[in-house]
Amino acid sequence: MLFNLQYLFKRKKVFALVGESGTGKSFHAKIVSLKYRVDFIIDDGLLIRNNRILAGHSAKKEKTFMAAVKVALFDEKSHRDEVARRLQNEKYKRILLLGTSEKMVNKIAARLQLPPPSKIIKIEDIASQEEIDKAIRTRRIEGKHVIPVPSIEIKRNYPNIFYDAIMIFKQRMAPGKLLRGHRSAGTAGIPSGIGPVPTMHEKSLVRPEYSKHGRVVISESALIQLVTHCVDEYNKDIKIKKILVKDADMGYRLVITIDVPYGTQLGGNIHELQQFVIDNIERYTGILIEEVNIIIDKISSQGH
Repeated sequence: MLFNLQYLFKRKKVFALVGESGTGKSFHAKIVSLKYRVDFIIDDGLLIRNNRILAGHSAKKEKTFMAAVKVALFDEKSHRDEVARRLQNEKYKRILLLGTSEKMVNKIAARLQLPPPSKIIKIEDIASQEEIDKAIRTRRIEGKHVIPVPSIEIKRNYPNIFYDAIMIFKQRMAPGKLLRGHRSAGTAGIPSGIGPVPTMHEKSLVRPEYSKHGRVVISESALIQLVTHCVDEYNKDIKIKKILVKDADMGYRLVITIDVPYGTQLGGNIHELQQFVIDNIERYTGILIEEVNIIIDKISSQGH
């Protein structure tokens, strides 16, 4: 079985397009897929080939931001199994994963039983700063997102979130041509000087359910109180020294510094405590905790 997997991995090449949320990854995915002759695109929980949705379901239909992130990460077993099975039954050589970080695309690859990305492309390498800034404004102010498939696919599968169709004119790219520093035609992001043959494709503009309601946020003091309560519920003997809250791209990161009484069997359960904090805060608040780091400052004697 291991030999078979290694053989399959050698025959498959995984590319990744990485950038923060709202910077235009989905908009530019088609350009990247053409340049590298990619067969499939994995974007926000969907498996896409030749402008068609083949498997999965879109994170854009979720009602909360946290639920959308979990769909994009294939957190649910039935979801990732559906897409993984479809991939196993398809003939392809190259696939493109979209994600907000290298960590995210590596996690998606592992969950879909794919080899790790052999080439990671950053959105800054293929889009100008002006294009990125415009995409961010569209996302944050208007709550609009792009799905790299024609409107007929979205209307059929997700009519409730469909907003508009975008017609993109582009030129065929020569193999190996660099994308960075291209000039846009409108907002299409068409590389200049590539070739004389114009083609056209369509993308869909959607307004996800969660963007209609706004992102769930929480004050730092309230989040600290919740963390304190979670740690106390997990083990009343653990003393919190400090809690640092950091804003992250999709939620929050926490650094918790603690004192542990001597004899407390916590060493092997740090991961369990981390997961306990994440699960409880996400369950009761609807906010996303991207990461929890726990620092043991001191192992103290009982009663001190």
